[in-house]
Amino acid sequence: MGGTTAGEHLHAVRRRSLRLLKPARTPAGVVAALAVTLVLSAAAVVAVGLVTGLPFGRVPYRKLVAGIGGWTWSDPDTLAVALVVLGTGALLLALAVTPGRTRLVPLESSDPETVIGLTRAGLRRTLRAAAESVDEVSGARVRLGWRNVEVTVFSDADRTGQLLREVGTVVGDRLAGLGAMCTGEVVVRLRRRGI
Repeated sequence: MGGTTAGEHLHAVRRRSLRLLKPARTPAGVVAALAVTLVLSAAAVVAVGLVTGLPFGRVPYRKLVAGIGGWTWSDPDTLAVALVVLGTGALLLALAVTPGRTRLVPLESSDPETVIGLTRAGLRRTLRAAAESVDEVSGARVRLGWRNVEVTVFSDADRTGQLLREVGTVVGDRLAGLGAMCTGEVVVRLRRRGI
């Protein structure tokens, strides 16, 4: 029963860490903020110009208002502008709601209030270096999947079973040493050079 509680705690910490390490929705926020700023600024300038009777610059407000006031909902131009605005709003809403993929792998920490992450590329390089540190391994490639860590080693060794177990142990120890909260298992594959 204690193992289940510890497993659930680790899962909750990992889920919280992934949520905190997700990228912010800055592109959608910047576009929305810029659009709102431009529209409200233009509306304020037009309102002040119409109230005071002094147009800002050489913009013909009365002609502009009369021209826009002459549009009807059945006009194709009005419908096209409305569809573009509606599509842009739907796209921004979809970008804001869709969760982003975190660029960082969460690492365990002794403080529950601290969230630490390692870039996926950095973790791949670290694990590749660990795999290449094994004797008779001439090169390695690491892929971080959602369910496992796949290590492909290149070697001309004759003792393949022992070599694969050794690489799996070294990479697993390195993952444990880093405290990387990767789910799944380490899968090691062998490729012969020249094949």
